[in-house]
Amino acid sequence: MVINMCKDCKCDNNGKEKFYLSTAIAYASRKPHIGNTYEVILADAVARYKRLRGYDVYFLTGTDEHGQKIEDYAKEKGVSPKEYVDSVAGEIKAIWDRMNTTYSRFIRTTDEDHERVVSHIFKKLYDQGDIYKGAYEGWYCVPCESFYTDTQVENGRCPDCGAEVHRTKEEAYFFRMSAYQDRLLKYIEDHPDWIEPESRKKEMVNNFLKAGLQDLCVSRTSFKWGIPVSFDTKHVIYVWIDALSNYITGLGYDVDEQGELYSKYWPCDVHIIGKDIMRFHTIYWPIILMALGQPMPKKIFGHPWFLFGNDKMSKSKGNVLYADELADRFGVDAVRHYCLSEMPYNTDGNITMEAMVTRYNTDLANNLGNLVSRSVAMNEKYFGGIVPAPKKKEDVDSDLIAFSLDCIKRCEENMDSYHVSDAVAALFELFGRANKYIDQTSPWVLAKNESDKERLGTVIYNLLETIRLGASMLECFLPETAQKIFASLGCDSRELKFGALKAGTKVEKIDALFARVDGEEIIKEFEEKKKAILAAKAEREAKSAPEKLPEISFDDFMAIELRAAKVLECEKVEKSEKLLKLKVDLGYEQRQIVSGIAKFYKPEDLIGKKVCIVANLKPAKLMGIESHGMLLASGEKDVKVAFLDDSVELGERVR
Repeated sequence: MVINMCKDCKCDNNGKEKFYLSTAIAYASRKPHIGNTYEVILADAVARYKRLRGYDVYFLTGTDEHGQKIEDYAKEKGVSPKEYVDSVAGEIKAIWDRMNTTYSRFIRTTDEDHERVVSHIFKKLYDQGDIYKGAYEGWYCVPCESFYTDTQVENGRCPDCGAEVHRTKEEAYFFRMSAYQDRLLKYIEDHPDWIEPESRKKEMVNNFLKAGLQDLCVSRTSFKWGIPVSFDTKHVIYVWIDALSNYITGLGYDVDEQGELYSKYWPCDVHIIGKDIMRFHTIYWPIILMALGQPMPKKIFGHPWFLFGNDKMSKSKGNVLYADELADRFGVDAVRHYCLSEMPYNTDGNITMEAMVTRYNTDLANNLGNLVSRSVAMNEKYFGGIVPAPKKKEDVDSDLIAFSLDCIKRCEENMDSYHVSDAVAALFELFGRANKYIDQTSPWVLAKNESDKERLGTVIYNLLETIRLGASMLECFLPETAQKIFASLGCDSRELKFGALKAGTKVEKIDALFARVDGEEIIKEFEEKKKAILAAKAEREAKSAPEKLPEISFDDFMAIELRAAKVLECEKVEKSEKLLKLKVDLGYEQRQIVSGIAKFYKPEDLIGKKVCIVANLKPAKLMGIESHGMLLASGEKDVKVAFLDDSVELGERVR
């Protein structure tokens, strides 16, 4: 197919203006909870709204599937990394599909076309001098896949997620972020609405750009699950270039050519992402695009998080909610409605089972569901299911129509500015106003008098048309529900004006859209499940806890002489996989120690290091070799020798 596009607006040959939006791609490490799923529901609502407005929409989502964390998880499961991500990515895609998201492509970073182009991108950036080879030494957080400096790390914990960080030193390739700092800052200043909300923009500018950018590590050698650097295959391309490039590889971009979809849809109209990854999308990704000579995305919108009460969702706390499990209980549209109505524009949303029940019964069962069932039932009862013609109009009708059109207008304005929860609220005001209109006009009273037949017909028409008008916008948020309404009304028109429903149309009976739920029962089930999770966690911890140790006296402890020593020589013990033979200097004497750490350390890792030894341990023989002392170390499955600072004097007592 040949797509003919306008040079300036990129309309297709049908005259539709394009709109390209993307989500962040979900990390394929674990099943996504409701907070992760919110993002794709939000993006889908925007995509559906833009289609309603006549845009030619391309919607990209998918999974990020490389990295050390996935390599570690796969090892724990006893499967290959590819087998592991195939399973998790399949689960993520199934949830996205369950939520009725209308994506154009579900990209995976293990897709062959993505891997090929990422390799080309890395090579291009290296050839033009934006990437150079160096070495990195610092603190690494596996969950965040990020490096941190000494000043950023406190108490051995990641400054972002709080996980334990590990000291790492390895050869790596670096991207010259600093070379683009001023150019990016100027771009942000010239495009004040580029990053939204405003608070996110201020955070990025003040905390990162103005503070000064460090060059970015863009390759790793300590794990293998990634896209190899084509000209240095002991390195794999790191997440920043790999994952972020999906927004253009998903359209067929390559460094030497731009595919048909890329030429049509890029630049992206909006990246919809979580507030926790703003730095990667507003600093790293734009600089990569600058280096590639490609246009910038038009907008980056950072949405807030869902909290459970006042806490982050955590499996250990038993407060994690999953979209598919909620859909089993409430239905897909109820889950979509809660997500879209309860997440504010700029501040974190809140989700609890109690709030879910309340929102369901109030908005969906009482307001929308009650309105549709009453209106359809009255039309069936009074007009045999045929839409009557509006012939006798009063002021109350004009008020309803004006209010309904104003609700639609406010809904559109809020969708255009990504205030989605406000858009949903405006739409449900329309349904609430229609319920009030029933009370104002009392159709059951009008039905008693034949002389009021035309007036009754006008009231019923206005109700059905208000429902149709609302359903046109509702389809962006609750697509299954909207489609049921259109099927009942026998009308396909999504016109956002009043009067599109034709008199004489046959309206079919409709089952209750949302039956009220028993909140106490649902909350009780959830609390019991939560208790079971916490009980299982406590049981696991109890099993893994060490047995109560026999107590020793202070004098017993003081009898142990812990002394500082330096490793002078070290070699493997022949015919042993576990033992190393060390020669250590205590300052006042030298001695030989045999230690079972060969699986964890090479001799060269220890020579020249200062260690702590038990200096008054009786000599013993291991495989016929005398050992006079013992190294201080931690762990059993992963042994770590306790190294001392170089400033510690040899022979000095350790207390």
